[in-house]
Amino acid sequence: MLFNSHIFIFLFLPITLFGFYILRKSDSGKLAILWLVLTSLIFYGWWNPIYLVLLIFSMGFNFIVGLKLTKNKNKTFLFFGVLINLLLLGYFKYTNFFIDNLNFLFETQYNLEKIILPLAISFFTFQQIAYLIDAFRQETQEYSLLHYALFVTFFPQLIAGPIVHHKEMLPQFNNKYLGVKWQENISIGISIFIIGLFKKVYLADGISIYASPVFDAAEAGTFLTFFEAWGGAIAYTLQLYFDFSGYSDMAIGIARMFGIKLPVNFNSPYKSTSIIEFWRRWHITLSRFLRDYLYFSLGGNKKGPTRKSINLLFTMLLGGLWHGAGWTFVIWGGLHGFFLLVNHSWKAIKPKNFNLSPFIGWLITIILVIISWVPFRAETLTGTKNILLAMFGYNGVSIPQKYYPALDFLRLNEYLSAYGVTFSNMNYFTGGKQIAMGLALLAICLILPNTQEFFSMRKNSQYLQWSPSKRMAWIFSFLMCVALSKMSEVSEFLYFQF
Repeated sequence: MLFNSHIFIFLFLPITLFGFYILRKSDSGKLAILWLVLTSLIFYGWWNPIYLVLLIFSMGFNFIVGLKLTKNKNKTFLFFGVLINLLLLGYFKYTNFFIDNLNFLFETQYNLEKIILPLAISFFTFQQIAYLIDAFRQETQEYSLLHYALFVTFFPQLIAGPIVHHKEMLPQFNNKYLGVKWQENISIGISIFIIGLFKKVYLADGISIYASPVFDAAEAGTFLTFFEAWGGAIAYTLQLYFDFSGYSDMAIGIARMFGIKLPVNFNSPYKSTSIIEFWRRWHITLSRFLRDYLYFSLGGNKKGPTRKSINLLFTMLLGGLWHGAGWTFVIWGGLHGFFLLVNHSWKAIKPKNFNLSPFIGWLITIILVIISWVPFRAETLTGTKNILLAMFGYNGVSIPQKYYPALDFLRLNEYLSAYGVTFSNMNYFTGGKQIAMGLALLAICLILPNTQEFFSMRKNSQYLQWSPSKRMAWIFSFLMCVALSKMSEVSEFLYFQF
């Protein structure tokens, strides 16, 4: 069941909300929490009911181990708990990858039936590993199985995050005022949900038509021109942002309808003027997990600059591998690890009074981000190579043939030809419409306030700030109608594959 499906919007969500607020009138609120757990299990089991067994086992196992850790700070319990979680994740996500590489290296013919990746296993595994470590550190105080079950299964963030901490969620579940301000919660929650839905079905899916054909062509070995490759990479850069940012907004909005506040996952990452800043703004909850539970556990920056660099690179490599069982993801993580090392080194050696202009810093950062998204999106190393070679001019630079008359009128053709620029018919770069849409989406990323800024009560003008008014009601009704009109072909969120 997808957030951007009719059955979710018009059936599952209204029934779940209605049941929650009816049951919330009971004194203890336990029935409302139980209702959310049951509906969340239905939501998860909608794809494949058999994997409910895995989710319930994981939830029960980690609750028991966490309970033991809170009573006995034992490293053996912690190691055992984390190991079981990683073994389950490794079996389902990396077994086929391991066998394929084993066959390649040793020219063997081991054959294993393809293991289907259970939905959301990466997210609920990381979330529960964090819980076990917090329990070992004596940072958990809630021992209710019912509340823990909701912490793991809460459907708005179960499938693709945000990755939440136990201490962020449990106090909210135990709050006697949960769901009291239902009018405010539902009005704000619906508004945030609509923004996310619009991002997904209108913006992300709209630009995807310029990304997918390019990457499919690269996998097939099709000759790509300079502008086709860059056009496809830029389109995917924008698609991924609006797709995952849209999902996070929808998750935050749905949770808010129940009076629960999820952490922010994006903070205008494409406004970043350095790679360091980018990782403070992009997928914030994953960055936080990698920093707190992996980078710091390896020693962070406390063991000298060399060890710091190794820890940082190793963390990013594992962060890449977490996203998918493939060398393309390892390359993506390695690229960002290398970029971060260069960024930190530059900060350490640059003269104190010397600073790059914000525009130059932004331009370098966004170019590096676009380039690194290529292996993240490509399915194989061959596809990655074909696009990157085209982006770096290996196939030469061509301009769509349809622009020849206009450039000839401006007497630019001879000038361009002198620099090796040719004209050709292109299948994967449409020119004007593609450029206009790309620029429009980039402007949204760079100029308009992000979702949390839009709902802030501070710095935006009245036209760029949410308020419970008739004007806002009309605006969001219009956005909802536009989004619903684009839902005839429901598409999955990109992060579902992770």
